[in-house]
Amino acid sequence: MWLLVSLAVAGAIFFGLRPSPIAVETAPVSRGRVVVTVDEEGETRVRDRYVVVAPTAGRVLRIALDPGDPVDERQTVAFLRPTPLDRRARAGAEARVEAAQAHQEAADAAVLRADAALAQARRDAARMSQLHARGAASDEQLERSRLEESTRTQELAAARHAARAAAFELDAARSVLLAAESGDAPVAVVGGACGGEACIEVRSPVSGRVLRIPEKSERIVLAGEPLVEIGDPGALEIVVDVLSADAVRIRPGARIWLERWGGDRALAAHVRRVEPSGFTKVSTLGVEEQRVNVIGDLDAAPQGLGDGYRVEARVVVFEADDVVRVPPTALFRRGDEFAVFVVENGIARARTVGIGERGADAAEVRSGIEPGERVILHPSDRIEDGVRVREEAQRR
Repeated sequence: MWLLVSLAVAGAIFFGLRPSPIAVETAPVSRGRVVVTVDEEGETRVRDRYVVVAPTAGRVLRIALDPGDPVDERQTVAFLRPTPLDRRARAGAEARVEAAQAHQEAADAAVLRADAALAQARRDAARMSQLHARGAASDEQLERSRLEESTRTQELAAARHAARAAAFELDAARSVLLAAESGDAPVAVVGGACGGEACIEVRSPVSGRVLRIPEKSERIVLAGEPLVEIGDPGALEIVVDVLSADAVRIRPGARIWLERWGGDRALAAHVRRVEPSGFTKVSTLGVEEQRVNVIGDLDAAPQGLGDGYRVEARVVVFEADDVVRVPPTALFRRGDEFAVFVVENGIARARTVGIGERGADAAEVRSGIEPGERVILHPSDRIEDGVRVREEAQRR
């Protein structure tokens, strides 16, 4: 009897002093989709913005337009009374005319190059479509050829806009010389806006809407001073500045998801260009960072989204289906390698794993664990190899 009592007391002491299992949250290792994105803030901007400037020094009359007003091509946006030209000013005006002529010739040549590039892209896309139909080309090659055709189409449109703008610059430069001739108005004065004096009509090079007017009031301006900014608010692009270390992973054609722009759904876009030159930017913590602008195009611009609006962009740099994945919160460092705690019969076992790409929601597992095993999330300092654990609030 005393022996049984002693054994009972010893057992009670053993189980009483034995550490209780640690409550942990676990999640299963599974197969599925892994998406890796670069998340940064960006903003929208009008793709083709035209700044109408004063062709010469003089007094600009009060501008009657307001931001948001529609304007047509060749519509007068401002009236300018030029100052008389001396010999030096006349020589400068003649030089500007010659420069404008050279600019127009270069713009016309750019249109021809863009037209030829578009024709070649269309031929390449047609050939790739035939090869894809015969199974000799992949879906990715077909998508890239179509993206190249779309990009060349936009480049041709931009080149034509630039050529029209160059032609208007040439007209404006010539009008300065005309204003110096015998006091006659270089162009027709509509409705006596200039009071019968010699006057230059500053016209819009394109159709669009007024984006910004630096100053509406009548004032003295210098040659080249901005008067009106014009563009098409419906033709928007996305500008996202990312760290240079992230920019090297981003490729033209990559998908972009825009969130928190003010709507109830994410907007789809794609990368058009990663600028080749970076710049230094000071972060909110006072750290200098090398950043690079990534330019993207919206697949469909929603109503209400305008120029200079803030967006949160997620640029996709990696995506794969049907890979072994694990929640990133289960990973911890063990030396130079990653490891996880796997629950085996109520015991935590540390295991080294090979990790590939890591996203915000899942990390790619290349070796070390198999689908179906359960790993501990947010392992604390109390979790060690061989510790008893109790699974609570399990994720499904």
